[in-house]
Amino acid sequence: MPLPVIGQRPTADGPRRRRFGRTLTARAVLVSCAVALVSVLVTVMVAVPLTVRAADRQAREALAAQATLTAQLLRPRLDRGQTADEVRIVQRLRDRDINAYLVRAGNPDRGGLPERVVQRLAAGRNVSGRGMVDGRMSLIEARALPGGSGVVLTRPVSRGLWLSIAASLWLPLLAGLSAGLVAGVLLARRLARPIRNAATAAARLRAGDRNVQVPVEPPEEAADLAYALNGLAAALATSEGRQREFLLSVSHELRTPLTAIRGYAEALADGVLPADGTRRAGQTMLGEAEHLDRLVSDLLALARLEAADFPLEPARVDLAELVRAAVEPWTSRCAAVGVPLRAELPDGPVPAYTDPGRIRQVVDGLLENALRVVPPGAPVVLATRPAPAGGGVVEVRDGGPGFTDDDLAVAFERGALHERYRGIRKVGSGLGLALAAGLVRRLGGTIAAGHAPEGGARFTVWLPPAP
Repeated sequence: MPLPVIGQRPTADGPRRRRFGRTLTARAVLVSCAVALVSVLVTVMVAVPLTVRAADRQAREALAAQATLTAQLLRPRLDRGQTADEVRIVQRLRDRDINAYLVRAGNPDRGGLPERVVQRLAAGRNVSGRGMVDGRMSLIEARALPGGSGVVLTRPVSRGLWLSIAASLWLPLLAGLSAGLVAGVLLARRLARPIRNAATAAARLRAGDRNVQVPVEPPEEAADLAYALNGLAAALATSEGRQREFLLSVSHELRTPLTAIRGYAEALADGVLPADGTRRAGQTMLGEAEHLDRLVSDLLALARLEAADFPLEPARVDLAELVRAAVEPWTSRCAAVGVPLRAELPDGPVPAYTDPGRIRQVVDGLLENALRVVPPGAPVVLATRPAPAGGGVVEVRDGGPGFTDDDLAVAFERGALHERYRGIRKVGSGLGLALAAGLVRRLGGTIAAGHAPEGGARFTVWLPPAP
C-alpha cells in the first residue's frame, strides 16, 4: 500500500510526489523516537533488577532486625508456656504481614517450617535466607535461644514486585517518547531548513535567476553547501556575462565583413559602380568573405575543441623544422606591411610529441595576432628551443604595444582583450588566443603570455617530449 502523499515539489521532469516516510523530518522523528524508546527500555532492564534487589535487601534487613528484637523480647517468656505478652507480640507481627513461629526445645508451635530451619535452631545456630514456608516462597529469619528453642519470622516474597515496578515506568516511557517526538521535529526542522533553502536556490538558478544568495548557517555541512551554491551562482553569473560580451563582440565581427559584402553587392546590383571599379569591388568582397570564413572556422573549432572526438594526430615532431617551414611564408607577409620577421633556431633538432598540423595552426594564429598590432618597423620574432625538462618550446614575440599585467590574466579568455581594447587599438575577433590556448591544452602542453624584450607581447608554448 503506497504511503500517503503530503506534498509535491518540481523536478527537471515535472513535479515529484513527496512521500512522508522518505522525508528528512519523518526520518529524524522516527530515529529520535526509536532512540528514546531504546533508552527507556534499557533503563527498565537495568533499573528494575536493581530496584527489586534493593527492595529485597531492605525487606531482609527489616525482617532480620524484627527477628532479633522479637527474640530478645520472648527470651525470658518462651520457657513459661504461652503467655498474654507472647500472644500480643505474635499478633502485632501478623498485622505487619509477618508470620511468627515459636520453637520450644526443638518443637515448633505449628507446622509449615522447613525441617532444616528447625534443626539449625535446635543446634543453636541462627538462620537467614529464603525457603518454602507453608507452601509459599518466603524470607526466613530465625534466631536461636538456649535449650534448642528459638523464634522464626517469615514474610512471603511478593511475586508481583517485578510487574509493579515495570508498570510504574509507563509514565517515564511515555514522557521519553514524547520528548523524542518533540526533539525529532525540532531537529528535523533545523536540519531540513538549509536543505530547503538550497533546493529553492537551485530551482531559482535553474530558472535563470543569478541573484541567488543562500544564507550561511550551521552546521558546517550546511554552511559548505551554502558556500558552494553561492559560488556556483557567482560563477554562472560571471560566465554568462562573459558569454554575452563574447556574443556581442562576435556579432560585431560578423557584421563588419557582412556590411562590406552587402554594400558592394547592392552597388553591383544597382549598377552604380563604374566599369573599372568592378574588379576592386570583387577583390574587396573576396577578402571580406575570407575574413568571414576564418571567423566562422575559429568559432567551429572552439565549439569542437572540448569534444571527445576532436581530431588529433600526435607524433614525434622536430619543432626546429616546423618553425623553419613557417618562416618562409610569413616572411613575405610581414615584409608586405613593413615588419621584419626574425627566426631564432638552435643548431640541432628540437624533438617533441605533438600534432604538427595543430601546432602549425597555433603558430599561425599567434603570428597573425602579432602582425595585426605591430607597427611598421617593429620586429616579430619566431623562436624555438629545447625545454630543460624535455620536449620543446615555441615562442612568438613582437615589438607592438604589448600587454599590461591585468591583460596577462585574461589573455586567453574568449573576447576579453577584444572587449577591452575595441575602439582603442586594432584588435581581432578575440577568438585566436582562446583557440590557441585550447589547442595547446588538448595536446598536453601549456601556453603563457608575458612581456617581450622587444617591448611587446610574448607567447610561450611548452610541448611534451615523446613518450
